[in-house]
Amino acid sequence: MRTGNGARKTTRISAVQRVTIIDSHTEGEPTRLVTAGLPELPGETLAEKAKSLREDHAPFMRGAITEPRGFEAIVGALLLPPHSPQAHHGLIFFNNLSTLRMCGHGTIGAAASLAQAGLAEPGEIIFDTPEGLVPARVEADLATVTIQNVPSHMAQEGLEVDVPGFGRIRGDLAWGGNWFFLAPSPTALNLSQLSTLTAYSDALKRALWEMNAGGLKPGELDHIELIGPGSAGTSGRNFVLCPGGEYDRSPCGTGTSAKLACLAAKGQLKPGDIWVQESVTGSRFEAWYEEGEDGAIHPFIKGRAFITLRGELEFHPDDPLRHGFHA
Repeated sequence: MRTGNGARKTTRISAVQRVTIIDSHTEGEPTRLVTAGLPELPGETLAEKAKSLREDHAPFMRGAITEPRGFEAIVGALLLPPHSPQAHHGLIFFNNLSTLRMCGHGTIGAAASLAQAGLAEPGEIIFDTPEGLVPARVEADLATVTIQNVPSHMAQEGLEVDVPGFGRIRGDLAWGGNWFFLAPSPTALNLSQLSTLTAYSDALKRALWEMNAGGLKPGELDHIELIGPGSAGTSGRNFVLCPGGEYDRSPCGTGTSAKLACLAAKGQLKPGDIWVQESVTGSRFEAWYEEGEDGAIHPFIKGRAFITLRGELEFHPDDPLRHGFHA
């Protein structure tokens, strides 16, 4: 570019921050794996580093996954050195609102992304997360991944809550790496009902917060899972409302783990038996569990993920939207 006097004007680019990413989708749900350019996070454990990310780097999280560089449904995953000597990599997950305790689809997406990008071989990849170690096994096709999620359990069966505009609702409170309230859906679980499903799930969540369901503080119970019958060849269908207000396009790995925990506690599914969980979009996970300790189970979730993009995000210092925005 030349100025009016003929001199060449140099655009200032030295301060542009560049963040290397691998985008993927796991059964429809997007993951953005950040492999370089992430902020410095003090702390030794992944939980300590997640606290730093949550409290000190909200602009980075928002800028990395929301508009104009992304959209509300993307889940970010920072690839870090592990704290545990047993693990190959560390992962910290975040969404359009804050950090996530755990993310099943994101772990599947991270494992498949590393394998498809030539950064890992097929076989076992052990991830260190804020909630503990999560082994993943990548099959030879580099897309099919099975994870052993963190121990899961049903905390309370038949919890009742009064929801303004909807009446008294009965469901189960369960942990699957995040806290879930699982309840029957009031309408058909399909994409034509998204507005109704979202409004109902949001009202249900807020009512649960008001009553401090399960002794959890408002915000701790951050996922709502509506359940219903699935299509042919599946065991059930779900709609999961995530903490930031978006719905999960996949059957939700931690939500499927919570569902398995409820089925196991009620004696409705035996260890090793396959449960095929269908999402509101029609995608599927295969899931099963092994018995654990103190009433918990060890869930296994199997799904497929594919890279959709590899590249760099740029954050220009003069860009007023460099930190993104919520739609």
